[in-house]
Amino acid sequence: MNIERMHTGERASKIVKHNGVVYLSGQVGTSDDSIHDQTQQCLDKIDAFLAEAGSSKEQLLQVTVWLSDMGHFADMNAVWNAWVPTGFAPARACGEAKLARVGLKVEIIVTAAY
Repeated sequence: MNIERMHTGERASKIVKHNGVVYLSGQVGTSDDSIHDQTQQCLDKIDAFLAEAGSSKEQLLQVTVWLSDMGHFADMNAVWNAWVPTGFAPARACGEAKLARVGLKVEIIVTAAY
């Protein structure tokens, strides 16, 4: 079994590749930025990590979005909808959760093929 871990720290790897699937750790933006800016920062990081793993947003399988407040849903979706290519929408879930740091408004977790 070949598992490749990239950007591995004490607690987590930012990228894990196994059997044609790439798993990204949760991505967040800069605390206290707007929901629009934090969402865009997350998606920019996801683009970069997917490219490094040999994948892309056209190969998304599943995405989980955590919001600190479901009141951010429409604003997050506006950025998301502009990012996801037409015809390539993944299976997606979105929920509300207390995030790891004060000021974080969104965390996005991605699984994709490569």
